[in-house]
Amino acid sequence: MLERLPATPPRLMRGLAMAAVVGQAGIAVTGAVVRVTGSGLGCPTWPQCFPGSLVPVPHPEIAVLHQWVEFGNRLLGVALVIVTGACLLAALNVRPRRRRLVLLAATMPLGVIAQAVIGGITVLAGLAWYTVAPHFLVTIPLIWLAVLLARESSPAAMAAPPDTPWRPAVPTALRGLLAVSAVVLGALLRAGTLATAAGPPGGDAATPRLAAIPLPMLATAHAHLLFAFLGLLVGVGFMVHAVSAPRAVVRRLRVLVVVTLAQGALGGVQYALGVPELLVALHVLGATVITAAMAWLWAATAEPAPAPDPVPDNPARALAGTV
Repeated sequence: MLERLPATPPRLMRGLAMAAVVGQAGIAVTGAVVRVTGSGLGCPTWPQCFPGSLVPVPHPEIAVLHQWVEFGNRLLGVALVIVTGACLLAALNVRPRRRRLVLLAATMPLGVIAQAVIGGITVLAGLAWYTVAPHFLVTIPLIWLAVLLARESSPAAMAAPPDTPWRPAVPTALRGLLAVSAVVLGALLRAGTLATAAGPPGGDAATPRLAAIPLPMLATAHAHLLFAFLGLLVGVGFMVHAVSAPRAVVRRLRVLVVVTLAQGALGGVQYALGVPELLVALHVLGATVITAAMAWLWAATAEPAPAPDPVPDNPARALAGTV
């Protein structure tokens, strides 16, 4: 059936990939809004909102606002399924077929479905912190994969022959340092979820918080990992200039440093003010932006390999032409 449809225009494929990046980050932010407004159990069942109803219904013990905040987050999840499903359909209809593009596009709806299942477990578990943290952490690799999908649908990638291998655009040592930075970023985000689990916003007033480790200790570990990440970015900066990396790498590194510094400052203010709700949501937004910026920087360190020179029909004539 797809063969009967017009081939997907490269601009449409690119637009859908960028929409997936925004959507994957947006679902994390709306999840944070659910959390800080205490609306996590606004819909107390899953996949229905209330037993026998997919939508909110009047309830004497659950505020209407909490119901619709949680239900709105679920609706955004449905919209994200549509967007990511469109990514996959568009990738399947790119002509000629590009295997990497299809595989990356396939991770989008599959990841969103996995996210929905984890969200359902979170609701059924009463917002236990050890279910809420994975609900956010699953979003991080999905954002990274969405950025790689955007790279795979970039003009340079789409202009290359199908499944052209990517080759490093910078020395291996620089890519290795960036890989270490990405690992530290992952640890930083994990520590952030633990600090959030010990903090006041729990999604519902009755939700127990992580009490085994004091919040100041978790916040300190989170801050130390931030300093380690910034130190690695300084090292990346020196190496980028030492090897005369492509301009795109330099620009994207600058963006990553700026958003990381802004996120660190926001986190410090948030902790000093007693973790106010608005700043918690903004801090989650910052985490998604840093993830996307890191992935976009990584994407700039590779480029499509040039196509091999065609083999001449008459080798003798080609050799004579070089004399």
